[in-house]
Amino acid sequence: MQAIEVNDIKKSYKNKYALGRKEPDTGISFAVPSGELFGIIGPDGAGKTSLFRILTTLILPDSGTATVNRLDIIKDYKKIRKQIGYMPGRFSLYGDLSVEENLKFFASVFQANVQDNYYLIKDIYQQIEPFKDRKAKALSGGMKQKLALSCALIHKPSVLFLDEPTTGVDPVSRKEFWEMLKRLKNQGITILVSTPYMDEARLCDRIALIKEGEFIGINTPENIIANFKKMLWSVQSDKMYKLLTDLRSHPSVDSCFTFGETHHITLKRDDLTTNDLKQWLQQKGHKGIMIREIDASIEDCYMQLAQNG
Repeated sequence: MQAIEVNDIKKSYKNKYALGRKEPDTGISFAVPSGELFGIIGPDGAGKTSLFRILTTLILPDSGTATVNRLDIIKDYKKIRKQIGYMPGRFSLYGDLSVEENLKFFASVFQANVQDNYYLIKDIYQQIEPFKDRKAKALSGGMKQKLALSCALIHKPSVLFLDEPTTGVDPVSRKEFWEMLKRLKNQGITILVSTPYMDEARLCDRIALIKEGEFIGINTPENIIANFKKMLWSVQSDKMYKLLTDLRSHPSVDSCFTFGETHHITLKRDDLTTNDLKQWLQQKGHKGIMIREIDASIEDCYMQLAQNG
């Protein structure tokens, strides 16, 4: 059974397309089977939040259709809202209520009982329970996310929508959060999560890479990487900004992007050796040149697909 089905969804704001494209006339289409952890990966402004707000029945699409648990997002919006959990990108709980008061309030909205569904949030809530009397606005970023997830789960949803849940959260809390998602998936909950962090893509069953309102690739993280066919090189020198412009000007360099303290390049021709490239860079005034072959990451794949798209 498909928990989520999306067919040719389009959304625009003041004639600017957030999802889909006018020319050629295309929309967003994909499906998520029940029990899958599906990630939508892309930068800010790519259309992730618009898609989530459509699927959670908060805004209407311009055209196209979508269902959640076989319920139409327009005709059956009331039924959908009872069956899903939604955690928006911005902290949206009541800051002046305590941790415990927020949880009880959201349970009451769905006519649920905290005690009956406590097993769903136990692993998460136990970490913030010592602070149950603290106001939500006084929590740290990681604790706020755990509280928001607890509130989204307390009515026992079958589908969970998480819009950039780890943005602005420290690395340790990010790791803990994804471990929680794996446990929720093992309980049979379907999870649709968006993130701008490419390293989190590997933690999903399948991912969709999104750019400017369009999907540029849908597959498992392993297959996305396997489809990166070109050799990839990491290049460094003592003049990193000049190195970027010089590499992009080389006639045999197909792509060049900055990744932290190095530049990743692909070549148009395989007969250009690393020694040839090193000598060329030395002639350009570079020193301390380091060139090595590396494996592609999800981010490398995204940049390649975005460039070719």
